[in-house]
Amino acid sequence: MIRLLFTKYRFYTLSFMALTGWMLVFDDNDIWTQFKRRGELSRLEDEKVYYQEKLKEVQREREEVLGNPKLIEKYAREKYLMKKPKEEIYILVDGDNQPVEK
Repeated sequence: MIRLLFTKYRFYTLSFMALTGWMLVFDDNDIWTQFKRRGELSRLEDEKVYYQEKLKEVQREREEVLGNPKLIEKYAREKYLMKKPKEEIYILVDGDNQPVEK
């Protein structure tokens, strides 16, 4: 059987082997590139989930703050360290270097 493949269909067998070798090693979409792209796709999907969660969190904060001017001021002072003229800000942190909240 194998002898028949190499004698009668030698051209097709060699062409198939050469094409397969080319596709596995030398092509722009070779097998190693496919593995790297699959890993990158997995990483990007994880990032997508993370950013979707962050987006929901930001939208929730926005809804809380939008209607109340006192909350807007509090948010601006805490998140962006904004202050009134001639006012000093002190940030209190705990042992883990995290801000202490009231």
